[in-house]
Formats: sequence, C-alpha cells, structure tokens
Amino acid sequence: MNILIAGIHSFVGYNLVNALKRDHSIYGVDVLSPKKEGIVKTFSWRDVSMRDIPEMDVVIHLTGADFNINTDLTKRIFDHFLESSAKRFIFFSSAEAVVKNGGPKKIVTEELLPNAKDPYGESKIKAEEYIRKVCQTIGEMSKRVYILRPCLIHGPGKTGNLNLLYSVVRKGIPWPLGGFENRRSFTSVDNLCFVIDGLLTKDVPSGIYQIGDDEALSTNEMVTIICEATGKHARIWKLNRALMEGCATVGSVLHLPLNRRRLRKLTENYVVSNSKIKMALGIERMPVSAREGLLKTIRSFEGKK
Repeated sequence: MNILIAGIHSFVGYNLVNALKRDHSIYGVDVLSPKKEGIVKTFSWRDVSMRDIPEMDVVIHLTGADFNINTDLTKRIFDHFLESSAKRFIFFSSAEAVVKNGGPKKIVTEELLPNAKDPYGESKIKAEEYIRKVCQTIGEMSKRVYILRPCLIHGPGKTGNLNLLYSVVRKGIPWPLGGFENRRSFTSVDNLCFVIDGLLTKDVPSGIYQIGDDEALSTNEMVTIICEATGKHARIWKLNRALMEGCATVGSVLHLPLNRRRLRKLTENYVVSNSKIKMALGIERMPVSAREGLLKTIRSFEGKK
C-alpha cells in the first residue's frame, strides 16, 4: 500500500517507517523534508498543498504538542483524506490527554468522557471532536477511521521521564519516592507498531481505541527493572511523602529536575484498558510484555553511554 504519515520524523514516525517500509511505500508530511531511508518522499507542511500529494491507501496522522498542529492541521489532513481515494485514516490522540485517572483502582476505558484541562489535552479533544462530528455527518462510509489513544509510548531513542529515572538509578542515587504506591500503564513502541499493522491488514471496525501494554507497573517496579538492565542494586527509599512533595514544589520554583509536574508523572496512577483493541484484532495478549519493552528501552540508553 501507499501510506502517508504526517509527522513522519517524530519518534513514532521513525518506528512506523522501520516497521512498514518492507511491505509498503511510505510517504511523509512534516515541518522538515530531509531524505531518509525507507521514505519515498517527505512533503513539507510549509511548501506543499495537499493536492501535490499522490493518491494514498492509508493516512496516518501523528500530532505533536503544538495546539495548531493538533487542531488546524488535523482538520486539513482529515479533509484531504475524505476527498481522496484512501480507505483508512489513523489519528493519534492520547489516553492521558483526554482522560485523567483519579485513583489506583480506576481503569480508563474508551467510554469515559474526555476531561483534560491543559492546552495539549484540549487540542487533542478538539481534533477528536472534529473527526467524530464529520464522520457522523457523512454517515456510513466505505472508509475506516481510527482514533488511537496510546498511553506513554517508549522505546529505543525515546527520552523523557523514563530517561530521568534511568539517569538517577544509573548514578547509584537512591530512589527517594518509594513511599508513593502507584500503578501506571505504558506502551512499548513495538506493541504500537503491531497494532498499526493489524489496522492495515485486518477488518477492524472504525472507532476509538486505547493502546497500552498488558501490565501496569509501579514506579518502584520500574526502578527494579532499570537496575536489572544496568546491573545496579536497587536502592529504594520510602521517604516521607509530604517532604518529597515539598521538595518538588521548591524544584518547580528553581527549575530543578524534580518538580511538581515530574513528581505527578512519576507517582500518579494511570491504568488503561487495552481490551477493546485486542478484541478487535482477535488476540489475547500483546506481543511484548511491559517488562520486556521497558528492558529494551533501558538497554538502548545503556548503548548510548
């Protein structure tokens, strides 16, 4: 198939190209348009009109942190899809952006109403609303439209909070947040690419699908896995929670690595159900376990040292 990936030079785009290039012709749209192996051509958002893009079978839209990209460009590329001969449209939203989980026993499902309050989450919601509204207006289509809500995606080459956690453990610094008990879902990029391949090759109904690994992990479990990958001894301190929250508040003021936002990301509960997408794909389990995926990501950090 001919596949167009908007945001192709992102972390997810890079992995999708590697996963799909053997069997498909991959085109891209992005801010920059360098030549890269596995990509037939990348069109620049700034320089190209949608009419310049050849006919595609599939359009995959990876959006970023910018409000205009998440809303205005989503409308533009979705309208292009509707007018084209492409049969499948895959829009990457975010589980965390559209629904905030409030407790350790709550599991986020596709049925929960979006209620994100930050600009990033609101932009995702608006993009989702536009796609759903247009689909309802059109009614039954021969085209398939998928809105995906992956939780935190990780894999080799991905930085972020996992990299911060890795840096702390690798230096032998005791993990001071052992007093926070939490469970959190992640998405291995290998599982993500597996899902995309399934959406391209199987008869999956249009709809909203959450994506995540089968198991949720606590931050303390993540520290233990990082220690296993790096050959370090796990040192987890259960310091007073109020003390650590105070340190994070100071960190926000002084722009330190541990601030209130990072503390929340590292210790909050966020468990996502992936039952709907597994049922749609006809599988019982994702191919990569949460532990296996995390080990692969951490070992990629080791390879950079």
